[in-house]
Amino acid sequence: MELQDRLEELNASGIGVAAISYDSPEVLAEFAQRRGITFALLADIDSTAITDFGILNTVAEEGLGPNGDDPEVVADVAKYVSMFGASNLIVGTPYPGTFMLDAGGRVSARFFEEFYRERNTTSNVMLKIGIGVSPVAAIEGSTAQLKFTAYPSNSSITVGTRFSVAVDVVPNTAMHVYAPGAETMGYKVIGLSFEPDELLRFEPVEFPESEIYHFKPLDEYVPVFQQPFTLLQEIVVDASETSEGIMSQMDTLTLSGTFQFQACDDAICYLPTSLPVSLTLDIDNPDRQRANSR
Repeated sequence: MELQDRLEELNASGIGVAAISYDSPEVLAEFAQRRGITFALLADIDSTAITDFGILNTVAEEGLGPNGDDPEVVADVAKYVSMFGASNLIVGTPYPGTFMLDAGGRVSARFFEEFYRERNTTSNVMLKIGIGVSPVAAIEGSTAQLKFTAYPSNSSITVGTRFSVAVDVVPNTAMHVYAPGAETMGYKVIGLSFEPDELLRFEPVEFPESEIYHFKPLDEYVPVFQQPFTLLQEIVVDASETSEGIMSQMDTLTLSGTFQFQACDDAICYLPTSLPVSLTLDIDNPDRQRANSR
């Protein structure tokens, strides 16, 4: 499990980890031993805590009830519980997700999905809450205006994986690049874009907070980045049966795209620049893993 693999980094950042499940203590103990889990696995047999957190999945009960054949119920079951019909339904399960609690036990952030097969990776959550992860498969580059490092949150993916490609950008001294909003003034906003792929859904790029730069010769105020910052491109691997079938025949998936920016200093505005970015990720195919374990 990735959560176990990242446990040392999480603990070093002051974050403790616990997982809550409707499974019995015996089942969780066997699972922890088999998978080498060292963080707390908490048994919520009657789903009391799951209910108190407001994440009890009631769709399964509807799917097994008298209205189980209703088209709306069938659609909800396929989206929130199981794509494979009523025989796979278990009452008492939670909607899968992650809560981040502060030292006072208050929820400071949460990460949940609309489709039950889509899952945030631990590394992706760490990036989104501002905890640096150890870059894997990093691409480094530099120009006369800046340095950048592009890397995926995860080196391997599977159906439903929600991960990110991060770009750490360091503008050179006295240099700035343009932030969203600057396009209305004719400047090229820094960005990251990838070629479309039927297996992937690209979310909007996430930008940090910018600052306003005053260009005195034109008395112009424009949003820019002057200090080191990070762009995040979140990507979701399609979790449909069709995509699962396609990925079962693949070992890797390559992301091809461009990193674009326009940089200026106090005297010169340089031409917009576009640099290629290519990252190859391994595909973890569950069927292959099961076959290899026999």
